[in-house]
Amino acid sequence: MNATTTAIRHPEMLEKIEKGQGFIAALDQSGGSTPGALKAYGVSEDAWSSEEEMFSLVHQMRTRIITSPCFGNGKVIGAILFEKTMDGEADGKPVPELLWERGVVPFLKVDKGLADEADGVQLMKPNPDLEALLDRANAKGIFGTKMRSVIKLANPKGIAEAVAQQFDEAKRILAKGLMPIVEPEVSIKSPERDAADRILLAEILKQLDALPEGERVMLKLTIPAEAGLFQPLVDHPKVLRVVALSGGFTREEACRELARNPGMIASFSRALLSDLRADQSDEDFDRTLGTAIDEIHSASVA
Repeated sequence: MNATTTAIRHPEMLEKIEKGQGFIAALDQSGGSTPGALKAYGVSEDAWSSEEEMFSLVHQMRTRIITSPCFGNGKVIGAILFEKTMDGEADGKPVPELLWERGVVPFLKVDKGLADEADGVQLMKPNPDLEALLDRANAKGIFGTKMRSVIKLANPKGIAEAVAQQFDEAKRILAKGLMPIVEPEVSIKSPERDAADRILLAEILKQLDALPEGERVMLKLTIPAEAGLFQPLVDHPKVLRVVALSGGFTREEACRELARNPGMIASFSRALLSDLRADQSDEDFDRTLGTAIDEIHSASVA
């Protein structure tokens, strides 16, 4: 199978992601990052006594986000989910089904976290059970996937390995008829960020050119240090869409930098959710989320 299979299975979702004037919300905090996400939301660690209770609390937060009126106003065209969120319900419906009813294309985070740093990068941990997870994702109506590795230094060997691993996993995902989001994140704290961006660009182009005809991927990248550097990826025929991560920037910084890179759209997490709090009234919560959505949407379509 290839990406054409995805088009046959989910033609409306494919069109929404390819042509939609909006951005993708990243709601995929997993085990390691969930306590931090809850703390930012105003829920301290003494609010739960087990991992199950912790995930229940974060599911409540995500449910509040995706059922907010502003989340279905057409400006959010996709959402990346954590596995437990994919399996959960909101408003009495499976989350992926509810999202698509609201015009939001569901994606799934599929990586198993990061390995220890070597050659200036953190590769993804091995994922032998990926195919079984992809089968479940297909059964749930998921359109695509996301997987993340991290680049910390401009090490040609490390970056080449990270990109090759990402594309090897992407081929497993394409074989199941799902659209992979390839995410080799360059740390915004890297002292060699611009050089790393340039090596990354060359390695991604090499991998794209090697993809069979008719297969496409999405790319999720750190906003480059030099505006417009990734334009060859935006224009590449084997790239469905290039989305940007906020990477630790504030929303104001991330939106400003994104707007300097036409063709890239946002896929923000912290920059989207940073002002939301558990104790906000529904009115305040919806207004705060709506403001963030409006700002990120404007930067994405600038």
